[in-house]
Amino acid sequence: MEIAARSEWECCWDRDTIVMGECPNINPGDEDLLTSRSRRLLEKCVDCEKFKRDLARFRESGHPLSTVFSVLHNDYRRQKGQIQALAGFLDTKSLEMRFMHELGSVLQSSVDLDEVLSVALTAITAGKGFGMNRAFLLLADKDRHILKGHLAIGPRTAEEAGRTWHEVDSGDLDLQGLAQNFRATKLSSERDKFHDILDRLVVPLNDDQHLIVRALEERQPLLVTDAFHRSDLDIEFARLLGVDTFLVLPLVSRHRRVGVIIADNFITHRTITEQDMHSIETFTFPVAFAIERASLYERVQEEVEKLKQANLRLQDQQEQLVRMEKMALVGRITSSIAHSIRNPLMVIGGFARSILKSTPDNDPKRGFIGSIVTEAQQLEQVLGEILTYSDALFPTCDFWNPNQLVETSLRDIQERVVSQDYTCHFHAGEFLPTVYIDFKQTSYCIRNILLSTIDGLQNGVIDISTVRSGDQVQVRIVDHNRRLSEEELEALLTPFTETCEMGSGLNMALSRSMLEKQNIPLLVVAPPEGGVTFTITLPTRKEDMP
Repeated sequence: MEIAARSEWECCWDRDTIVMGECPNINPGDEDLLTSRSRRLLEKCVDCEKFKRDLARFRESGHPLSTVFSVLHNDYRRQKGQIQALAGFLDTKSLEMRFMHELGSVLQSSVDLDEVLSVALTAITAGKGFGMNRAFLLLADKDRHILKGHLAIGPRTAEEAGRTWHEVDSGDLDLQGLAQNFRATKLSSERDKFHDILDRLVVPLNDDQHLIVRALEERQPLLVTDAFHRSDLDIEFARLLGVDTFLVLPLVSRHRRVGVIIADNFITHRTITEQDMHSIETFTFPVAFAIERASLYERVQEEVEKLKQANLRLQDQQEQLVRMEKMALVGRITSSIAHSIRNPLMVIGGFARSILKSTPDNDPKRGFIGSIVTEAQQLEQVLGEILTYSDALFPTCDFWNPNQLVETSLRDIQERVVSQDYTCHFHAGEFLPTVYIDFKQTSYCIRNILLSTIDGLQNGVIDISTVRSGDQVQVRIVDHNRRLSEEELEALLTPFTETCEMGSGLNMALSRSMLEKQNIPLLVVAPPEGGVTFTITLPTRKEDMP
């Protein structure tokens, strides 16, 4: 048997060294193969067409080793293919491990629900992640016992998909960067874009026959195929998604049903494999835990905020109790003093008035006696105000017409208004609700404000109006003639202080205190340009009272 001469071999496997160009499979960068026969044979020759033809000619020669060489060549190529496939698989798994590590780091460190959801759905749809076209998140509503569409991500048209994928490819963001960008710029718009689908993605949790609920109960992902013809899936549910193949990924944290993720390839229609399902399955466990933790954190924050508000209310109530105790003490003291003074004062006033009546007009002592009568009357009025103050600690409230309240107050001071040549214009509001107040105290306060306003002035104008303000009714008293500084305005509302404009006494401070007992704010505004506005806001509901 004869073997072809050395010079007749087409491939360069039989030469120790070759020059660039003799082997078509050696490219720039592979120059070291020119002088390494063994490496050239294993890396290039085994796949070379010329080598295959040389091997065929060798088999045709009938040499006993030709069969052995053919077997070894075929087995080597098979093993080489397996090694390359294994290397590709390892590379893929390495990328997947790095991806899962990055994803896990983000999910473990975040307690913000929107951030967790952004990372989770971005991981499913991003090319650097699992590369699905769309993802829908349904969260469990434990109060209503349903799964409800909460968030979605992905394109709705091929044109939108092209733009989105181009933006992602042209950028240089990792998974966390993509998720942060999605949360900052697209979270609300994606929810709005899919609102018509999310609003209708509702599955009762007690429907054990529903495919979605079954996957959640069994804690197993499902690759749903031929969705339009399945008996265990509502045809409307499949039509809503618009695809016949999709993944159902249950989210379960320990024994709690968190929700479900539905993923599909709505745009590309790429086949979803079992490998895709199992790859994403490992990702659902940390996502479910992160969502549950973020939800619990939000609820804890809400409870903390409620406790803060409760503590503030408790503190306010404690301060109110202290103020009420002080005011009760003041009331008892003032009442005791006032009663002790009132009896002798009434005796003095009575005797003075009796002497004044029997004193002739030309008597020089008549003026002194008249002064005693006037001062006694003034002291009696002050004592009346003090006793009213002590009685004002506990108002008795009922529902009253606000216009009637103002009209009654105006009638009581009509004589005083006329005597000072003042004009009061009352603008009664229409269709006003009744107000829940102590009529006697509130009328007294309005009367005091009006009297203090006209005190010492002549020929003035006061506008009074009742208007509705939300769920309340406001009584506004506008004095166009007064001009007060900030110091005078502060002194006006302080007991036992005197202003050059509005006299002295308890009137304004007493009125403010009486209104506060009914939880009725009194706002006094004196702008620099002049005028004073009193605004009394009356409650219309019983529960608004302290």
